[in-house]
Amino acid sequence: MSDQKVVVVTGSSSGIGLETALMLARNGYITYATMRSPDKDKSIKAAIQNESLPIRVVQLDVTDDSSVKNAIDHITSEAGRIDVLVNSAGYGLGGAFEDLAIEEIKSQHETNLFGLIRVTQAALPTMRRQRSGRVINLSSSAGFFGLPGFSAYSSSKFAVEGLSESMAYELEPFGIKVILIEPGFIKTNAVNAIVIAKKAQDPSSPYSELMQKMMANMSEGAKNASDPELVANIIFDAASNPNPRLRYLAGKDAESWAAGKKNMEEPEFYNMIKSHITA
Repeated sequence: MSDQKVVVVTGSSSGIGLETALMLARNGYITYATMRSPDKDKSIKAAIQNESLPIRVVQLDVTDDSSVKNAIDHITSEAGRIDVLVNSAGYGLGGAFEDLAIEEIKSQHETNLFGLIRVTQAALPTMRRQRSGRVINLSSSAGFFGLPGFSAYSSSKFAVEGLSESMAYELEPFGIKVILIEPGFIKTNAVNAIVIAKKAQDPSSPYSELMQKMMANMSEGAKNASDPELVANIIFDAASNPNPRLRYLAGKDAESWAAGKKNMEEPEFYNMIKSHITA
């Protein structure tokens, strides 16, 4: 391989992961676009063919230990290095906390948190040997404030925030930077792809009205959301900046919520979120 930098992107079949893989490849990175079911994906393969992009599609299921190991072993054997890891695989689980089955909560964390952990732990030995690297973790604005109806999702992203902060201290001596990307509403299929908990789909749930309002407001918010290219641009900046920050907000709504969380008294912020999300 050449001196081009090598990046691994999880969740590359759609949304932010797809746009990130394309953005980095277009800017000269040798890009390993990983996804659970490569055979089902057509969009990234079309882009590779049409633009002659340096993208390799690799099967990787973040919830499967052997899949992660096989993918990272293949990438390091072929490329010889990993300069950037972008952990973007994830999904949202909707439903009021009382309506969530423990297995549904476990599945949410298995992908959003433990999947990120698996892939990162597999990639770190290579980065340490290089004494360089970037670990870029997709968090969310729901990683710094809780959303009604999305306790499982918010808790998984809060965990990613704390995990990333701790990792940043540990990995800095090895020349490895850890970066958090915190998007607000983004125009992806994320809203349509939200998994609604089984009990939350029952109209007799005591939280049914709350969830209907929440989903309606999220759908409305998605109409004015930022494009996934915005997040991909921010990730590219974080990957290439010689001195990246720990956190990057992505989207005007995320910036507004972060400012409110920082500057408002807690009851004021609580009421703001309640009025915007559940009114």
